Amino acid sequence: MQHVAQTEIPRRSPETVMRLSRLGSLHQCRLSFMRILTRRMAREDWQFSRPVFDIDARGVGHAVYCAKGPEHTYSLVAFAHDLPPEMRSDRVIATAWDATFTLFDGTPTKADIERLSQNVPLQEAGRVDEQSLSVSRANRSVRLWEHFVDRLSRGEQPDISKVDAVGYLMRTTAVYGSGKLGSADFEKIAQRPEMSAPFQAEMLSVYLTRTFVRDLVNHMARLRGGESAVQMSSEIAESLGIGNSTGLGMAPYIINHPVLFNNWIMVREEAIARVRSVEHASQDAIERFHHLLARSSTSVDQWASEHPIQQAKCADLKQDLAALQTRLTETPRGGDYPWDQLVRWGENTLSLEGQELIASLILEPYPDLVDGLSSCLADTNSSAFLIDGSMPIAAVKSLIDSSFGWALKTDWTDQANCARAWYVSEEKLEPRLGERFDEPIEAYEQPLAPARDAALAYKALKIWDEAQPVRDFLDAHPEHRHTVRRAQISRIAPYGEIRDNTISDSVLPIDMLRAKLSFFGATQFDPRSDRWVRIKMYAGAPYPEDLSTKTADFWVYPEETA
Repeated sequence: MQHVAQTEIPRRSPETVMRLSRLGSLHQCRLSFMRILTRRMAREDWQFSRPVFDIDARGVGHAVYCAKGPEHTYSLVAFAHDLPPEMRSDRVIATAWDATFTLFDGTPTKADIERLSQNVPLQEAGRVDEQSLSVSRANRSVRLWEHFVDRLSRGEQPDISKVDAVGYLMRTTAVYGSGKLGSADFEKIAQRPEMSAPFQAEMLSVYLTRTFVRDLVNHMARLRGGESAVQMSSEIAESLGIGNSTGLGMAPYIINHPVLFNNWIMVREEAIARVRSVEHASQDAIERFHHLLARSSTSVDQWASEHPIQQAKCADLKQDLAALQTRLTETPRGGDYPWDQLVRWGENTLSLEGQELIASLILEPYPDLVDGLSSCLADTNSSAFLIDGSMPIAAVKSLIDSSFGWALKTDWTDQANCARAWYVSEEKLEPRLGERFDEPIEAYEQPLAPARDAALAYKALKIWDEAQPVRDFLDAHPEHRHTVRRAQISRIAPYGEIRDNTISDSVLPIDMLRAKLSFFGATQFDPRSDRWVRIKMYAGAPYPEDLSTKTADFWVYPEETA
């Protein structure tokens, strides 16, 4: 693979990248958290075991799955439940689930499992301790689960058309970590190499959950069918992912973590710029791109959605792929700066979905240029949130204008521009988005409208002497501290601010969900409204017994269909 001495093509600007419509069109890539994890586990030859699997004929019991790395062992403790259909719900207000889990730091004893059994199945109503790194729950896909158990118990494989229509046997409705429900704060594991990239504990939990789900359905079929039963084929098992239902609770995350989200975006943009700066592509790189492009087309063909917004985007993406194939057929391979040429062509020709798919795909042939950047994804700059009170007001105004110039020109007295308000529900302490002028919620509004707040702060600053230190302004106007903090953070986090209105009457929270989930490595985005989305995780990934350096990376791209 070819190295470049320096990035000759600059990163795309925040003004281009940080629009919600583009963030809502991002795709997984080499830097996605799931792929970082599977590559590491394969490279370090992690060892997997299942020391406990105690589940009865009703599907009730517990199991333990261990993943042993070079220095630490992590154990998924899974609890299976016999859930009545009327209690099955993906909503956060649910109180019972088909399965509940915790990722345990180490190998649990019988006493640990007993303690966890009294708390993990309760989720929010229970409490774990710092030996738990994550807590999660999942529900069966009702239409597929019984079909699998019935077919396998009779010695038959499931109907592949039914498998393809759903793609998972269980879907998680929450994977909590970082102190939630008493679990360990991230600081406990932040210095461990295998946990330094974002959300690695949560990604490991989901990876092991997928193995548990496969084992559980095979177990239930065997108990029902006895000697007549068969295990599901490896091909079908590999095609299954873990579903996930994600709602508004995730959307504020990228607003509340400007440094961390900046790092994700900036690392991806740096990777894209590095590859665009490759002057001449090797034949191997070109072949890999074409091969994975074909497999991406298969993925897009399998991408189904019931939501009109995503249906239209998928239709555009299929047209984009057809146009891309024509362009690649008509244009000689290679040339000077071929990846930059391709990106520029996409910017002038394709939808945002197509542009961002190209941006992800061009990274694939270049692990030597891209993969090392994963060490820059975490937020290790704890001092970034300290306000520099000595900064002159003129400098603060300049920073606000740089990140929120568009917001300074917005009419915030127009109800359409401030129609929504973010608040936290009293019942579940979860973020919600309400109608400001129809509901009595403004008094409970959360600071999740940084653009509006920046405009208000800028207006207040205009009457102050620009040479004065900003601490004098904040003494008089402490309500603007968060805006000044964000403005100063922008010096190190140019991609930390969304360049769109998060409280307008037309805001689509699913764009924020898609952005975050794409970095997880999610695929098959299927919005169910403008406020929640279903996805698949680890579909196509090797199971622990098949994980190797040969299988650990490109599993996310389904093999081409005949």
